[in-house]
Amino acid sequence: MNRGIILLAHGARDPAWAAPFEAVAARVRTRAPEAVVRLAFLELMSPSLAQAGAELAGLGCARVDVVPVFLGGGGHVRRDVPAQLENLRASHTSVSWTLHDALGETPHVIAALADAAIDLAGLGFGPTHHPLDGLAT
Repeated sequence: MNRGIILLAHGARDPAWAAPFEAVAARVRTRAPEAVVRLAFLELMSPSLAQAGAELAGLGCARVDVVPVFLGGGGHVRRDVPAQLENLRASHTSVSWTLHDALGETPHVIAALADAAIDLAGLGFGPTHHPLDGLAT
């Protein structure tokens, strides 16, 4: 396999916190079997971005996409992650590394969050509802 995806989450002290992120990683693995998918954490949990990146480079991935699984692109995504990615680029020069925007800023996630809020509030949906209504994709 020459393609890798790192789903990068913040991390927490409670291991149960990672369950939704592990579910996302499992779904990505199912839907993109041609890629090696790893879940990594910015802090407090393992593996780190550096560890996951080194693993994918060692597995022969020529391209690795880093997808921050954050709701928004705050300081970690704008400053900390690019710095860590520069270290990976310097250590693994044969790999093409791409840092994507925070997942929570994509139309798909915005639509899913809005739909979940409507559903949790018991407001329901009309028969013509489409999850991406009103959003540019």
